Amino acid sequence: MPGSLLGTQVRRVEDHELLVGRGTFVDNHRVEGLAHAVFVRSPVAHARISGVDTTVAAAAPGVLGVFTSAELGTAPLPSFAEVNAACGRAALAVGTVRYVGDPVALVVAETRAQAVDAAELVDVDYDELAVVADVESALAAEAPLQFEEVGSNVATARYDGDRSDPFAGADRVVRARLVNQRIAVAPIEPNAILVEPGDGSLTVHVSTQQPHMSRDLLARATGIDVEAVRVVAPHVGGAFGGKAGVGPDHGAVALAAIALGRPVAWAETRSEAMLSMQGRGQVQYAELGVTDDGTITGLRLRVLGECGAYAGFGGALAVGPTYLMAQGPYEIPELRFDAVAVMTNTAPVGAFRGAGRPEAAAALERILDVAARELGLPPEEIRRRNLIAPDAFPYATSTGATYDNGEYVAALDEALRIADVDAARAEQQRRRDAGEVRQLGIGIATYVEITGFGGSEYGSVHLHEDGSATVMAGTSAHGQGHATSFSMLVSDRLGIPLERITYRQSDTQAVRTGGGTGGSRSLQLGGNAVRQAADEVHDRAVAIAAQLLEADPGDVELDEAGFRVAGVPGDALPWTAVVAHAREHDLELDSDTDFTQDGATFPFGAHVAIVEVDTETGRVRPLRHVAVDDCGRILNPLLVAGQQHGGAVQGISQALWEEMVYDERGTPLTSSFADYAMPTAADTITLEVSSTETPTPANPLGAKGIGESATVGSTPAVQNAVVDALAHLGVRHVDLPCTPERVWQAIADPHRDPWREPPARFDALASAAAGTDPEVIEA
Repeated sequence: MPGSLLGTQVRRVEDHELLVGRGTFVDNHRVEGLAHAVFVRSPVAHARISGVDTTVAAAAPGVLGVFTSAELGTAPLPSFAEVNAACGRAALAVGTVRYVGDPVALVVAETRAQAVDAAELVDVDYDELAVVADVESALAAEAPLQFEEVGSNVATARYDGDRSDPFAGADRVVRARLVNQRIAVAPIEPNAILVEPGDGSLTVHVSTQQPHMSRDLLARATGIDVEAVRVVAPHVGGAFGGKAGVGPDHGAVALAAIALGRPVAWAETRSEAMLSMQGRGQVQYAELGVTDDGTITGLRLRVLGECGAYAGFGGALAVGPTYLMAQGPYEIPELRFDAVAVMTNTAPVGAFRGAGRPEAAAALERILDVAARELGLPPEEIRRRNLIAPDAFPYATSTGATYDNGEYVAALDEALRIADVDAARAEQQRRRDAGEVRQLGIGIATYVEITGFGGSEYGSVHLHEDGSATVMAGTSAHGQGHATSFSMLVSDRLGIPLERITYRQSDTQAVRTGGGTGGSRSLQLGGNAVRQAADEVHDRAVAIAAQLLEADPGDVELDEAGFRVAGVPGDALPWTAVVAHAREHDLELDSDTDFTQDGATFPFGAHVAIVEVDTETGRVRPLRHVAVDDCGRILNPLLVAGQQHGGAVQGISQALWEEMVYDERGTPLTSSFADYAMPTAADTITLEVSSTETPTPANPLGAKGIGESATVGSTPAVQNAVVDALAHLGVRHVDLPCTPERVWQAIADPHRDPWREPPARFDALASAAAGTDPEVIEA
């Protein structure tokens, strides 16, 4: 069809109502008789609950109910991802609190102010217990156990039974202990839920990435039939993985609403959100074998994943996505990977943009730079010598992934070209020769990541009598631009103007099924489902138009004006006539379909970061950031660039500023924006983003994911740039985040060895948790 929208920069259609203040968020929603909930949370990281007195609180003005685990139940609630069944969470703490912020009681009152006041009156007696707040200490034999029945603080593990030597044939082995710090997800909107109980039913408005999963989890938590639970996700003010399904706090509110028989709403404070949504959190021990010419012989990774309390599933990302993507875009003949998910007295850890894949890339890209420095090679050269060649695809990795396709060297070369690395290095040398205080660093990262993960998604196109259309999909947007992209697909196929297309999502009563949003799956699954539905509508409409035009369907064309017979002059038959005929004669026209993709897709790219480091103060200032990300076929360059901008800023921020910090007692020191280094517009820079296009054969659109890609590539590029700026001083490594203090300390002690052995009990605990005896393996 002439004038196709696909591949053009179409401005987002969903932004107007947000810009003019017409957004509909959970906390804006009001219903008759609405009550408000406030949690009473533990001020200590680990303690037995010896008593809870709710008498005074229950008698306070406006209070409708005060609930503890005695009222809401002691059984673990169903969760988004269960790491270890022995470490489940009930709606409220049962007998023991395991982190600062653990919910002990729930107060429901007529107003939020009354609930807040009453919550202060709940009297909880805590008998404090020993605390362990970091993953390395949690593996010690004397460490306090989070769940004594587990027998250790290891929730789950992966232990590699392959004892082949990854360093056979290596001329050198480089080693580094790397920290991928825990960070706050920090969406604009914290968690929020409003529950309306009915006669054996629930209507729930909730800020979530997966409405259908949320419905299923709430149905299981409450015992209400899933068909009687309706979940609606209105506008969602950001999620980044932190709003996957629903959690115990949501379940507690739902149970309280049912007990009271009236609607109850809960919206987190910012401090609560800082504790409820945390991601990343790994300590990685990386060892890389290389020959003198820079060829990789093998890689060994041992990883501690931070679960936090209650076996938060974020810790298990180490044994899942981090393991799966540990090979990155490189030929690595031998790879050995062991990991443990470790519980501590800190907030449970979940997903954050990329969920385990950025952690894998950060480890690999950092140890590659360590090797390049050891060999005297430019960092791009060691990558170029080991990147998987384009003719090797589909490529099966040693961790079980099958990469669809890739042009890894092309992305690297494009990033180097845009950044003009040779000129940057000339300026770097000038500053070094002049002994300037502000030194220049150039960092490089190449990556591949996994998106989509295969499976099915729902798509629907419904035509109306006035010639307009309604599109639905089972994904759930919270800023990515689904309404724009999916409407573009329908408009391109059916010739209906964008302004005549309505997008509907995130209501389980209207959308029959859906996987929601996560893992950058939306366009490759939801988009292909919508396109498949549009194809079906197109073919049915052409058949109907052929009857009306008394022509062969093969001769009927569809353009912006409507249907016409090829080569025959005259007015086109409008959509209104086709829809009216279909309705009058009960002909099938609309489409309600499911699209299935076999396997995942693998976006890739290269980033170049240029930073300036003040060697007197340790302050790092980003100067340029070049991102070349390949997400397959690009539907709308404007949407792709937006995802690149957001992802890169979050990745740069992890490299330089953000970190959730706990003291030795498990007390969070960064639980508000007054303490947590969240960047503002003044801290960021203009990003130079571009793309290469390598359409995947995995789906008809050729689309891969883009939502997480720039986060994967940006963090290691910036970290490598900081170390590069200080390399002439002898600095070999700076831990994330590269704060002024850490940079200053590295300058003061430039020859510090970046390597440290894993905890002594790592292998024994990993093998035991994975169900493997290391002595048997050795034999």
